[in-house]
Amino acid sequence: MAEKFDIVIWGATGFTGRLVAEYLTRQYGVDGQTVRWTIAGRNPKKLDSIRLALAHINPAAANLPLLVADSQDRASLDNLVQQTKVVCSTVGPYALYGTPLVAACAEHGVDYCDLTGEVPWIRQNIDSFHEQAVQTGARIVHCCGFDSIPSDLGTLMMQEYARDKYGRFCPEIKFVLAGMRGGFSGGTAASLLNMIEGAGNERAMRRILADPFALVPDGNPTNTRVTDQMNARWDADLERWTAPFIMASINTRIVRRSNYLLGYRYGRSFQYSEATQFPRGFVGGRLAATGFSLGLGTFMGLAGFGPTRKLLEKSVLPAPGEGPDQEARDNGYFRIKLLGKLPAHDGQPAISFKGEVAGNKDPGYGETAKMVAESALCLALDDKIPQRGGILTPAASMGMHLIERLRAAGMTFAVPL
Repeated sequence: MAEKFDIVIWGATGFTGRLVAEYLTRQYGVDGQTVRWTIAGRNPKKLDSIRLALAHINPAAANLPLLVADSQDRASLDNLVQQTKVVCSTVGPYALYGTPLVAACAEHGVDYCDLTGEVPWIRQNIDSFHEQAVQTGARIVHCCGFDSIPSDLGTLMMQEYARDKYGRFCPEIKFVLAGMRGGFSGGTAASLLNMIEGAGNERAMRRILADPFALVPDGNPTNTRVTDQMNARWDADLERWTAPFIMASINTRIVRRSNYLLGYRYGRSFQYSEATQFPRGFVGGRLAATGFSLGLGTFMGLAGFGPTRKLLEKSVLPAPGEGPDQEARDNGYFRIKLLGKLPAHDGQPAISFKGEVAGNKDPGYGETAKMVAESALCLALDDKIPQRGGILTPAASMGMHLIERLRAAGMTFAVPL
């Protein structure tokens, strides 16, 4: 079957899928001269309503083709993927709805990107589909949103700078969230709760979630114990109090998989950590970091217990399909600082340098829609990126080419500061 499209947005009727479609409409149009794209889902009436909404942005969108398929109907997915170069999936929880689509892309050699943050599901895909995707050339790229592009590409940016400037890679990089304002959607909440519920029921899933090298087939290549930060602590390098970063448990795994896929370019003993930054003082620093750590731990504890998880789902967290409004998305932002450390070497003193990754919209939605859309465009249109297939990461599949796309789209990737 001949390809009709460069990109198909799967799940365009969902909250984030609609934002991706709006981004492409505004930034790249719908005439097919720059990129041939369309929307897909299982409900034709909802797809038509999205098409009508896009037509308010660009009247030409009224003629946008619609593709209908069902995540539980493999034949319909096979038909879908054979019509495009890239499938951009925003349908979560991915562990519930995503596997048949990944299987179809892996079998037919079709590139794929998504927004998952579900480590056990990614591990399942590595075990089930990596070798097949290598053979067919399908580039299956998970975590192309706020988790984990700033972490993964930020680390790559720092390492490329270290190599170009100092002739070697950093054995350690630290990531700290310096500031963020943004909302929380029902889709993200559903994915998180589904993963927590699964961990409570399955010992194997708990082991995967607890393993810092869960996405590295070789396991831990270092001789040291590696753990995610779980409490408040003073960081002497940053001269700040820090607390856990809620997304570290996915981001750190993706960065380590990138290192593995890149042939341990950063070194087998490479250390990477993520935290949330607080000020130096006692009240705004130590006390606030401690309170944040305790609050995060309490939330995770409540989410891990069936009755309280249901209560959070019904009365605290947004329902699927809900998310921050336009004003909230436009007023959001994020700023991440990165610290690269190079030890003394060949008579030269130890060196440290800083970088930054930042966005000027809500990180989970405004910036995430941009990140996953540009990832899909990079896979579809950039013939300079590696042609290797497999279950990949943003850094290992698109690398600096995607960084340049995101810079052109308004994100900050800066080094040194």
